[in-house]
Amino acid sequence: MSTTWHADPSVLALYAAQDLDDVRASSLEAHLLACEHCREALAPMAPTQQMDAMWNGIASALDAPHPGMVEQVLLRLGVRGYVARLLAATPSLRLSWFLAEALALGSAAFAAHHASGTDAAGASLFLFLMLAALGPVVGVAAAFGPGVDPAYEIGIASPMRSDRLLFIRATAVLIASILIGGTASLLLPGLDRTMALWLLPALGLTLTTLAVATWLRPIVAACAVGFGWLVLATAASIATTDPLAAFQVLGQVLSTLAIVTSVLVLIQRHSAYEGRIPS
Repeated sequence: MSTTWHADPSVLALYAAQDLDDVRASSLEAHLLACEHCREALAPMAPTQQMDAMWNGIASALDAPHPGMVEQVLLRLGVRGYVARLLAATPSLRLSWFLAEALALGSAAFAAHHASGTDAAGASLFLFLMLAALGPVVGVAAAFGPGVDPAYEIGIASPMRSDRLLFIRATAVLIASILIGGTASLLLPGLDRTMALWLLPALGLTLTTLAVATWLRPIVAACAVGFGWLVLATAASIATTDPLAAFQVLGQVLSTLAIVTSVLVLIQRHSAYEGRIPS
């Protein structure tokens, strides 16, 4: 498409300075869409700083990553933008992780429900309680550390202290796991104290993992704590012929002691996380 007339340079200058009235500006804009000659004549008159700022804004809007579901929820809850971005980068705070954990716990709870009153009732309930207690530990293992966290180096370089970032992520993972586990517990046979037997062990195991991670990489600490708990719980079940022995009174007391001890260790050694990039 071509035109047979061109805008007067004085009109173009007024337009570039934003001093042209609305009627003539609209007419000129329609003409500029079809006239390459007038666009070339207008280009040197455009304010450089304003155009640069405009293009930078467009580039930033196009290049900026779109906030995911977790980040959007955190922002709506009033979490600061950079904190929400660092939290949203946590592998164990993604929708795929939530779905996997919900599927595992839901299946175990469903199996325990249908095994009620049979010889497999104790074993199936033990499986659910173990999964519910170890869920947060696995989440913490994937929350922070080289090799598992794609934003690990960014987190180390961020203004937030490493220990604070890990504690915030661990808290978010723990809360999410408790909500998923609590929902799955509704599928268990009978609404009694059995539904909550995993809560103290889950908190104790999570804090113990964080405490041990002041010496070891988080994933190594989580594997050691999780495997140790699995061995002890299985041994207690076999020794007492009670599948839930590790979750009864003695297990709850030991979990409480683990919580207190781990908190004291974290108070003393929290700075061990700072700036650490283990090999």
